[in-house]
Amino acid sequence: MDDVLLTPPDADEVQLLARGVVSAAQGESGLTPLQQLLIPTLFLSMTGHPVELAILEPITAPEFAVGLARRNRIFRARIVQTMLLAALVVRPLPPVVATRLREFADALDVDDDMIAVAQQYAEGAIDLAAVDFARNGYLGDLDPRRLTALHTPSLDSSWDQVSDDPGLAARWASLRDLPVGTLGRGVADFYRDRGFVTPGLPGSAPPLLAQHDWVHVLAGYGTTLENEIEVFAFMARANDDPRAFSLLAMVVSLFETGYLRAGAGLFEADAGHLRTAGMANRLADAMRRGARTQGSHDFLDLDWFTLADRPIAVVRDDIGLTPKASAAVAAGAVGPWEDGGITPFQLHSAERAAEADGQAYVPWQPDPSRD
Repeated sequence: MDDVLLTPPDADEVQLLARGVVSAAQGESGLTPLQQLLIPTLFLSMTGHPVELAILEPITAPEFAVGLARRNRIFRARIVQTMLLAALVVRPLPPVVATRLREFADALDVDDDMIAVAQQYAEGAIDLAAVDFARNGYLGDLDPRRLTALHTPSLDSSWDQVSDDPGLAARWASLRDLPVGTLGRGVADFYRDRGFVTPGLPGSAPPLLAQHDWVHVLAGYGTTLENEIEVFAFMARANDDPRAFSLLAMVVSLFETGYLRAGAGLFEADAGHLRTAGMANRLADAMRRGARTQGSHDFLDLDWFTLADRPIAVVRDDIGLTPKASAAVAAGAVGPWEDGGITPFQLHSAERAAEADGQAYVPWQPDPSRD
């Protein structure tokens, strides 16, 4: 869907791209173990070409810009974001890396708000970075069109909760009446099985964050923190707007480095999850799947209720959703109803929610046919 895939780089250009990413993202003592694992995995997943870090020679920002002179701005922006991703997994972030990121971005004529955030991380200005992150990220401005998709009349900020809206609550409740196999019914069962509260009711997640729950069901990802990294990586790359990268930068800052204490109106920092075995493969594959969707998809601004009564398989076909790579599946990329796709806390929450409502508890059980 983007320039990387419409005109794929050949093996030689991939080596050039990898040289640039390594040169921009490594500190004075070289790459961290996570970077050494993540960078080759990303390139192999996104391009199909292997990268051997040991044989890559450094390259300056001006030299790199000359090498990418034929590429358009979208392509160059994606490469800068690859540099950013490789850098944002490091804490503490060396100041020299933040400076180099800016040098490469300037040489490529790319402006990304996350570069300023990376510089603040490197300076130790974490609180200031959090403010700038919220203000300059993809969701910093509340577009009135978003309110239409969310079916709520007003929000003070993108991640505000809506806990007293009977109409919104009724809209979500109506999903339970849809046939099994439809996207909406899948989302309704997804909520029931985890004890999640739907928007419009007390204790619910922000309506905007609830948007990404539809992606869990559509793309087939469970609800562990590792799965959250996959979902936001998928969403960031499915959107042609390069600013959507801030979604991935957010979850990396929450669930790997812990630079952000909180985000998306509900998530709290819980560091170290990208270092979990197999996560480099899972992250890279989620990005690949997002990039390969047909068209550009802003899943957070989509009115999902217009698709609720459609079979999940049909919606997947409509966007050209590709299956997960076997390496990602082997590494633990599971769906909402597969073993490992739900947490014990969520299971207990579902049981407590059923008891509070006076309803019989329907135990969660693996059902790969739904993934």
